[in-house]
Amino acid sequence: MPDAQPTPRLLDEAADEQAADRVFDSAAELFGVLATPLRLRILNAICTKEKSVGDILAAVESTQPNVSQHLKVLYQAGIVAKRRMGNQMYYRVQSEKAVQLCRTVCTQIAIELDDPDSVSQSQRLARRI
Repeated sequence: MPDAQPTPRLLDEAADEQAADRVFDSAAELFGVLATPLRLRILNAICTKEKSVGDILAAVESTQPNVSQHLKVLYQAGIVAKRRMGNQMYYRVQSEKAVQLCRTVCTQIAIELDDPDSVSQSQRLARRI
């Protein structure tokens, strides 16, 4: 029987507990911000270019108050940036790394949902189907 490979840790064992807590707290905060489907749709709508709130509304098919609330959360987290031009507010991606994280996860899940046999059950990110 081959030697079992140890499961990789999220952080290397040399990381002190306090530093690890800061890392995990920050990661949980980011994942919490990204854990809403509408926020992911908003990021998808603006990932290639800046858009006005009206353009975002059309792309995500939601109400203005709901989209504005989610944009506020994304802005406060530093994931999007905004600028005002006249009476219009425009939003663009501020954190390319956050968008890349979303793109990677969503692409993998799309592959798994499209072809469930392409990834073993133990390696899936998507819900077990």
